Amino acid sequence: MLFIPLPFAVALLLLVLFVTVLRRDEEAVPNRPFLALILLAALQSVLSGLRWGYGVQAIGLIAPVIAAMVPPLAYAGVSRLVRTSRRPLPARVALHAVPAALILLLMAVWREAIDIALVLIFVGYALAILLLMRPGADALRLAPFEGAVPAYRAIIFAAAALCLSAALDTFVFLDLTSAHSARALMLISIGNLAVLVILGIAAAAASRSRAPAEMVETAPRPETSEDKETIAAVDALMEARKLYRDANLNLDRLARKTGIPARQISAAINRAMDKNVSQYVNDYRIGEACRLLSGTGKSVTEVMFEVGFQTKSNFNREFRRVTDMTPVAWRQRKG
Repeated sequence: MLFIPLPFAVALLLLVLFVTVLRRDEEAVPNRPFLALILLAALQSVLSGLRWGYGVQAIGLIAPVIAAMVPPLAYAGVSRLVRTSRRPLPARVALHAVPAALILLLMAVWREAIDIALVLIFVGYALAILLLMRPGADALRLAPFEGAVPAYRAIIFAAAALCLSAALDTFVFLDLTSAHSARALMLISIGNLAVLVILGIAAAAASRSRAPAEMVETAPRPETSEDKETIAAVDALMEARKLYRDANLNLDRLARKTGIPARQISAAINRAMDKNVSQYVNDYRIGEACRLLSGTGKSVTEVMFEVGFQTKSNFNREFRRVTDMTPVAWRQRKG
């Protein structure tokens, strides 16, 4: 019977995930950092299997450098959904290469500090990602409105995975210094594999960006006259040009079409309506869907695509949020 070590099985799973994401996004602009993150996680899993399963100790010379590349890739992938960087590509690559370069330097001059440096790199990038996500799902201004919730939640999971990896590295470091290497090896083989799977799945989900967002301000402020003017301008454009029918509509594109800064639109809708922009847009979509379901003979699927949704799960979820019933139940009740 063929036996496949667990790290190799995890690597195979991640490669399948990579191919799935690549095929799914072949007609769209891919999120290359997230794709690279999945491949890097698969490589790490293979190296882990070679090192701890087959005793290939030379892997220990490159494993820390590869590990240091994971957090920058996660951050770069999130940045692709949050904003368009003003730095030229070479500058961005150079900036994100600093952690790996630092680990290479430490390997040459101070090996004992590598574990501490990796912990700081992972925690630092996790905090940077969470800082980007402070506005909630509306921070994903370059992601389609239909794709905020899984992207937002996946990004939070990715940040948590980075923190978990840092915690594991810290525990392993302390365990090794106390000469309990058996426990440390078990933690490495199980904990790090779990982190790689979480990161891979999170990257795949975030790159897809195909569901509505959920975000409620923790400390809402009263709406202002500027908020009313902003919402009136967006409402007018929505009703006149039916922008919500665009399945790829996002906050950045909406800001360009209205000539109003994205942050101003998000803040106005959050304060005045106690919802985020994604829910605001989906309210328009569901409103038209209700009219089409009750006033035409079009199928539910036809209606779904016509109003701007791309998946039945998202359409049904948002329809329930707005009407407290399914599209089929709505049609039967109004028919």
